[in-house]
Formats: sequence, C-alpha cells, structure tokens
Amino acid sequence: MKLKNKVALVLGAVKGIGKGIGLALANEGVRLALNYFDWEESLAEMKQDFVQTGAEHLVIRTNLLETDTIPVLIENVVGHFGRLDILINNIERGGWPVVHGPYIREQWDIELATTLRAKQWIFDAALSHLKASGNGVVINFSSIAGIVGRSGPASLIFNEGYSAANRGISLLTETWARMGAPEVRVNEIMLGIIDTRHGDKTRGWGLLTDEQKQALMDHTLLERTGTIEDVVRTALYIIKDAPFMTGSVLRLDGGYVLGGEKVGQMPKGVL
Repeated sequence: MKLKNKVALVLGAVKGIGKGIGLALANEGVRLALNYFDWEESLAEMKQDFVQTGAEHLVIRTNLLETDTIPVLIENVVGHFGRLDILINNIERGGWPVVHGPYIREQWDIELATTLRAKQWIFDAALSHLKASGNGVVINFSSIAGIVGRSGPASLIFNEGYSAANRGISLLTETWARMGAPEVRVNEIMLGIIDTRHGDKTRGWGLLTDEQKQALMDHTLLERTGTIEDVVRTALYIIKDAPFMTGSVLRLDGGYVLGGEKVGQMPKGVL
C-alpha cells in the first residue's frame, strides 16, 4: 500500500505508541488527524514534533467516552481532509492492581468504556468512509491481558476488567474484518509489556520491586520489555506490506504468553 497523501486518524496520539505511529506515518507522507483527550502536559511537545515532520496534520481533542462526540470527530476529519484511509484504534485504560488496588465500580466501568466501547463507536462511525477509500486499514490495539488475565507475575499489572475488555477486542476484530471486506482490512496488535504500555515510563512499573520486574522478564522468552519502535514497525508492516491479511491478531509480547520455560533436552529413549 502506497501511503503518500493517504489520511489516517490516530487515537491516543499525544504520547507513547500513538505518537510513535503518527510520526512514522507522517514520515511516509500520510496526512494525519491526531486525537487526544488527556495528558495535556505532553501536548506542546507533541505539536512541535509533528510540525517538524512537515506533514499536514490536524490535532483534535475529543473525549471518546462521550460516544455522541465520536460521529462529530469523524465528520471533522473527513470534512478537513476529504477522506479517511487508515484508523489506528489506539485507546485504552489499563487497570493496574498495584496502582488501583481492589476494584471499585467506577474503575471497572471506565476500563471497559475506554478499552472496548470507544473502539466500537469509532469503527462504526468510520466504516463507511474507510470503505469509500477502497483500500482502508484498521489496526485495533489490545493486550495479552485478554489471554493471561490476573495470573502469575502479571497479577500486579492486569486486572479483571481490563482483561475482559481486551478479550472482547479480538471478537470485534474478527467481526469487523467481515464487515469491512473486501474494501477494508481489519487486524489487531496484541501487546505484551511495552514501554509506556505496562512497562517502563509508567507509574505502575515504577511501583514494582526489582524482584517483581525480574519475575516478569523471567516469564518472557526474549527477556526484555518491548519498545515503541517494536510496535511502530509492526503497525507499518500491517499497513504497507500485508495486503492479504485481515481478521488476524499479531501477538507482540516477546513470548510472554508462552512463558519462560525453555525446551528441555530430548531424552535418549529406551529403544
């Protein structure tokens, strides 16, 4: 897929993974709608970084928990750029047991509303425009919390509401791939422990002891956390180089789901 002059809507673009993908797309000649809501302290730096790319871009502040605002967001993007080709569905609210402690209802509700519900309404509002593109791309972001839940070393970083929401994302990915075909490809990147996403540069990571962090690394085959660049490369692969891929989930977790157990030596046998 040639990206020059395509239009992408990137959610959560003010920092971290969303910003990293947005900058990479800008460098490919993509015109960008960059949505954010909180993290105002990062906004000035974000704006400066995108200005330096020279790419046409529009920064929009929208509270995606207020679903009535979502059609307005999409219409503003299409009204400004005339089209929509790529949706980076990067919105979540991660529940850290080590941060939030036992659940209260409000925490549960906001995790599901952010991580799962907002994605649905964004896709619903964007689908007709993505189909009109003729070669649309959607990337849903999810977490391995949807597989491992609150278990093992990850018990401190994934709780039940966040895990349940992320399990639901994979169902949406498969359904949306059917709805979008053949004009729109819908795929999912399922993240493990990534810098700014349950890894370094997050409040929760700083609350873990060295022993707790090491237990997470011991459970990860590649023995490290992921980087924003790891995620950016995967996203660009899906957008640019995987035209026959839809309805798929790429697990980007360094092997955490497989666990840290290595393959043992083959026994001699008895024959």
